[in-house]
Amino acid sequence: MGSRQKIIVFVAPMAVFIALLALKSGAGSVGGVFWLEHAEYWVFPLQTVVCAALVWWFWPGYELRRPHRVGLGLAVGVVVFVLWISPQTALGFAPRISGFNPDMFNGEPTLYWLTVTFRFLRLVVVVPLIEEIFWRGFLLRYLINEKFDQVPFGAFSWLSFVAVTVAFTLSHSVPDWAAAAVTGALYNWVAYRTKSLSTCIVTHAVTNGLLGLWIMSTKQWGFW
Repeated sequence: MGSRQKIIVFVAPMAVFIALLALKSGAGSVGGVFWLEHAEYWVFPLQTVVCAALVWWFWPGYELRRPHRVGLGLAVGVVVFVLWISPQTALGFAPRISGFNPDMFNGEPTLYWLTVTFRFLRLVVVVPLIEEIFWRGFLLRYLINEKFDQVPFGAFSWLSFVAVTVAFTLSHSVPDWAAAAVTGALYNWVAYRTKSLSTCIVTHAVTNGLLGLWIMSTKQWGFW
């Protein structure tokens, strides 16, 4: 597989994910009916299915191996989760109750559980896969050498470390920038310490899984 094909394999799932987010924003700006004003309730499941299919299709190109130093990854995943919720749990910040709220389907149990299921699949499976494949698997190496597939995973340079941390931060909403900056740096550190993209994915999944459970228990939907 050539370098150009490799770039497509590592970048396409993230590109499609972002394009579907743009579709959600565009539909929301049109409004007029519920499914346009609240496009996230169908765009997020669509993202889940389409991006998961792309990752499955390109799977051999990622050459993922068994996670290495999983204990470190799990520990960092928990630390990052605590970091994200600390403004509300420890620093007295206002709860973030506005956001993707599955409770609006409480009167329709099937639709409610489908909504929650797809939301968790997106949060815990799809997002960790496509983001780690892109940020750590591709960009962290591409900024060292355009022939990124020839760069060993976990290779360090200050340029790639800072650029990926900043870009990862800016990809989140403004209220999350502080947490996202530290998160990006810690996830990069996991890549450097473990030399394992699989471990980075596990770390991200642990953070997101714990965050999802916390969101459901506290109903702070703004953290989705």
